[in-house]
Amino acid sequence: MDLHDTENIVDAEVVEEGRVRRLQGHIVEKGRPHAAKARSALSDQRGRVNARMRAWFATADLNDLKLAEQVVDQKRKKALDADDQLIREVARQRGRLTAAKVEAAKQKLESTPEVERINGELAAAEARLAARAEEGPALAILPPTSKELGKARWAKKATRAAVVIGAGYGWLNGVFIEPSLALLSLGVAPFGWWYLSRPVEAEEAQGLVLPTAPTSTPTPVQGAVPAGTASAPAGGQVFLTAEQLPEGAKPFPVRNATTPEHLAQCVLLAARAESVPIVDVSDVQRQPWGWQCTVRVSEGTPEAIIEKSGDLETRFDLPTNGVRPQPIKARRACAILRLVEGDPFATAPGLPYRAPKSMSITDRFRVGTSVGGDPLELSLAGVMGLWVAASGGGKTGILQALAEGTTACRDNITIDLDPHGDGLEDLHDCVRITARTNEQIEAVLLFFLVMSKARARLRAKLGMGRKWKASASHPAFTIYFDEFPRATDLAKRLAKALLDVGRKELIVLEIASQGGQKGYLGENFAQMVALAALGPCKVGDTRSVFGDGSVKEGYLPHKLSPATDTDPKDAGHIFIQGVPGMPDEPIEYAIHEAPSAVLRQLAAERLEAGLLEPDQDSLDGMKTVDLPEYVEPEYDKDGDLKKEAPVQLLTWEQLLRLCDAEPAARAELADGPERAVIEDSVIVMEKAGVDRMKTEVLFVALRNFDADTYGQMGADELKALLKLAGAGEPITLGAIGEEKNPRGFKRDRLLQLL
Repeated sequence: MDLHDTENIVDAEVVEEGRVRRLQGHIVEKGRPHAAKARSALSDQRGRVNARMRAWFATADLNDLKLAEQVVDQKRKKALDADDQLIREVARQRGRLTAAKVEAAKQKLESTPEVERINGELAAAEARLAARAEEGPALAILPPTSKELGKARWAKKATRAAVVIGAGYGWLNGVFIEPSLALLSLGVAPFGWWYLSRPVEAEEAQGLVLPTAPTSTPTPVQGAVPAGTASAPAGGQVFLTAEQLPEGAKPFPVRNATTPEHLAQCVLLAARAESVPIVDVSDVQRQPWGWQCTVRVSEGTPEAIIEKSGDLETRFDLPTNGVRPQPIKARRACAILRLVEGDPFATAPGLPYRAPKSMSITDRFRVGTSVGGDPLELSLAGVMGLWVAASGGGKTGILQALAEGTTACRDNITIDLDPHGDGLEDLHDCVRITARTNEQIEAVLLFFLVMSKARARLRAKLGMGRKWKASASHPAFTIYFDEFPRATDLAKRLAKALLDVGRKELIVLEIASQGGQKGYLGENFAQMVALAALGPCKVGDTRSVFGDGSVKEGYLPHKLSPATDTDPKDAGHIFIQGVPGMPDEPIEYAIHEAPSAVLRQLAAERLEAGLLEPDQDSLDGMKTVDLPEYVEPEYDKDGDLKKEAPVQLLTWEQLLRLCDAEPAARAELADGPERAVIEDSVIVMEKAGVDRMKTEVLFVALRNFDADTYGQMGADELKALLKLAGAGEPITLGAIGEEKNPRGFKRDRLLQLL
């Protein structure tokens, strides 16, 4: 605008102002009829100003294309800022690492805990930076979803309203002022009033009143015929029905869909071509990885979509497993249909940092994210689980994600069993017992089976009620049993027994296997376990674990692909049932895996904070529990040993030593009556050539051995002295002579006290 134009505008303002003044004078001179006309004209002007201002407040001047450009620019800037922040974080960690190494060198050490900790943090930061580099800028410049557009439009409206409200004119005693009065109160020039109050042209009339939700104008794409499409906002309202499809329209690839209306048309055309009875499409959403919508069938169930998913992938020109239907239980005729072009889990968050002893085993903790972006949170307290995935399906990563949570608990002890592999691997340091041999695994399972029976009798005595209450003094146990099919028959039998009785006692077993059928598990108990999850597997595993009709219901883990040496594919992706507090829905989840360096660092921190020990109440209670008959030695009718016990019930200290775990530090038994009675008991057993004695027999043997010390003592006093020395109550000894289960003391258990 040049100076001449400006002068013209000023002249127009002066002329208009003079005209208004003359009009006002004319009204005064001529009286009421002219005043009524003026008031009517002013009212019309105010109406036009209000309409235009309302449209401006409602962002009618911004179409979806302009708004989308702004959203993309903001996303790009945010992505660049995130990249810069990651680069700075890596540089900062490298500087800290250098300083820590220099400090270690001063102490003549190759490494220190500080160096290892910073190494782990640096590795995690570099991994995040590498992941961002692999993603590239594509994620930041994807077209915005309808949700993002709605949020951006709302922000624009709020900003424009703030121009008035922030200046103190927008609200008067809690009532919003008319836009025309607000305009005048802000002192807008007469020309501005004239411009906004001018008569409405025909082409402008439709734009003055903004619809409740903005609609976008479809852009013609190859194979699509926009004419006749229905346009409605998401949120349950239909975008398009089968009856609204234009005659002669043909299916087209999903990548050509640029608007929700086009996507709805794309879905309906493909469904019609494949004879899938989809009659309408609603709730269309653009996602970073593709499209999501809700579809409804007119007959049968959404099973038809599942059966035709491969053919639909061809129609949509999507990769294998690119069509992912999720039937909705609350609406039998409907399913959420996801058309996946990219990785739906690319933006899922990683595992959060959990400090040592920062959780309770009863707390829910996040281990994964659904394909729809919702968190997978669970608590393993009293929840027996079965985790099935084929080789390359990510079982190790899944178990590590679970154990990362349980090892952060202040009231839980984690146990790791694996007869073939390396179990929990990087979390080894904060696992209390690691068992690899058949002997170790069988001994661990028998120990906890007996403890669960003991706890069942202790709960009432300890005032816990119907379930064991976990605490630091009476902790829960979580046992991870990987490669279950490779265990011995005895180990499987003990594990099955523990599944039956351990839940209420918070001695929980999480079993992992490459298959869920009888040939893998030995028994058909897959559907009896409270929590079941399937990763990449066979269709027979899906039916064995989730039920015969599960495939029709949308459970499709058998369509997931296990990892190869060079491609992770769908490793760590699962379908799951039985998560406490969540409905069973056929939703795909990805378990969050943490880098090895991070897990090792966490394990070191948790070991340094101290690992828990079993409560003495449970250990003492185990001494009064009968062993399962299939682990007892067998004797003939003359009392001679016929078959040795297949596994021995060990003390906690013996179990730790068997599994090469460090026993808890304990004070040495000092010289005095307590140490003397233990030493004397061991001596009399060795002299008699036995490894155990009934309490009464031991009492007689001690009195004969040292009458001065034990001659004035009764059997009850002897038991009290032995308990004071740490031997506890008499335990079941197994058959001796004609007695099947007498109680007494074993020599090896007494030796442990010395």
